[in-house]
Amino acid sequence: MIILGSASPRRREILESLDISHAVFVASIDEDVLPVEAPGAYLVRIVRAKLAAVRAALPEGLRAARAILVADTSVIATSEGGAVLGKPRDEADSFEMLTRLAGTTHEVHTRFALASVDEGGFLHEQTVRTKVSFRPVTTARLRAYAATGEGMDKAGAYAIQGRGAALVSHIEGSYSNVVGLPACEVSVALESLSL
Repeated sequence: MIILGSASPRRREILESLDISHAVFVASIDEDVLPVEAPGAYLVRIVRAKLAAVRAALPEGLRAARAILVADTSVIATSEGGAVLGKPRDEADSFEMLTRLAGTTHEVHTRFALASVDEGGFLHEQTVRTKVSFRPVTTARLRAYAATGEGMDKAGAYAIQGRGAALVSHIEGSYSNVVGLPACEVSVALESLSL
């Protein structure tokens, strides 16, 4: 069994689909982007902070797990010089993010890390990138999608596995990465570490 340090139901579903035994334990951290923080540096900092928080608070009953898995996903608006789009604050913020993505290609970066339960370095760290193209979409359609609330807890304000799929014309790379966890890369890492 591994510990999944994430409250994301999508990440749980991906692990379940891979038949990876896991328990969920979440420790919250501040996920705000720092001023002028590059996307890659942001993901490294957040994933390391998540690991430290999970390790520090993990109850004794879960310390027998083989490893901890933590991850974070960012949407990068490449047409805007690499702006990081996190989770929207409200419906208006969701609409604004979707407007920025409509008719453009952006990147979804998910960084995941596997580490031992006890103190120590990472067993494996990796960032997976997927290019996602949105079709041109009318303002009314974007407002209607934002109003559904589907994208409120998702980076970039959309769910590719839900109604948000209607916004996406093309992807290049891992679909599960856009959902929140790159299934193939996580499987390969677990296999290579014999976990």
